[in-house]
Amino acid sequence: MKRRPTIMDVAARAGVSKSTVSLVLQGSAQVRADTRKSVEAAMADIGYVYNRAAANLRSASVGLVGLVINDLRNPFFTEFATTLQMTLAARGYAILIANADEDAALQAKLVASMIEHGVSALVISPAYGATDATFDPLARSGLPVLQVLRRVDARTDLFPFSSFDYAAGSAEATRHLIDRGARRIAFVGGLPGRAITQERRSGWCEVLKAEGRDRLALHGKSSRAFGMQTAETLIADHPDVDAAICFNDLVALGLIAGFARAERPVGDGFRLVGFDDIEEAAQSWPQLSSVGCDIAGFARDTAARLLSWMTGGERPPPELRSPVHLVARASSLGPDT
Repeated sequence: MKRRPTIMDVAARAGVSKSTVSLVLQGSAQVRADTRKSVEAAMADIGYVYNRAAANLRSASVGLVGLVINDLRNPFFTEFATTLQMTLAARGYAILIANADEDAALQAKLVASMIEHGVSALVISPAYGATDATFDPLARSGLPVLQVLRRVDARTDLFPFSSFDYAAGSAEATRHLIDRGARRIAFVGGLPGRAITQERRSGWCEVLKAEGRDRLALHGKSSRAFGMQTAETLIADHPDVDAAICFNDLVALGLIAGFARAERPVGDGFRLVGFDDIEEAAQSWPQLSSVGCDIAGFARDTAARLLSWMTGGERPPPELRSPVHLVARASSLGPDT
């Protein structure tokens, strides 16, 4: 990996002294306009980004780690961010946490700001979209960067990726529903065309294909609102569907509410499995079966890999998948369990 450009590199490229570059970075009026333009052009050419906090970080007892999350409103990602922050804090690191709100352009600005303010490393669960503006500056920065839960940049040699074995999880959930007597199992939620949607439905697809069964996927936003809406669609247009696997627990909780509104209780005539096993899954009525992802353990492991890279130069492998397991509850087992 190329090293991170320095002030000395800027000075050499612009043909000025290090002191002149420093004056430009400080916004000094002592620098002539043409010299300033030359220095700024050199910075852009070599990909130099000013670390406002670098000097402070070198003298401080804590480092700074950036964390950018695609959707902090989702409790799955919130738990990851909280556990990662607490784990790194216990090792003396301060965390800058930012919500990209599924906006690739906003994400690029957040990452640029974190680089500028001197983060020592960065963890990102990225938004989808045009991501070159996010990852190209990170590649030039030379920082340790981990992609987690979503892979949007294929350069895993630069940005190692870790997530869960979603395919195995949806396959296990599908076999469980078949064993419970389900005849037609739909997949509900997840925006079409996204890699994460394909991963979470792939096991369901393969099991049903092997069984010679028809496959019905109803894609949409990964939200309660979509789940409630889809309950109406299933009841009205697909009465033969007697079970579903949802992209995440939020969609599944919405389905439970939608079926309840139609006085069609989940767990008896309709069996349901969610994904992620967020805390609310065990608190819903009926309790929601879910593909359990140990997000807290995953966050602690992510922190350990990042620390090994930062402090010991031990780069994580290009890709890691953590195991998942089905947590079966009343929504798929039935009301008597």
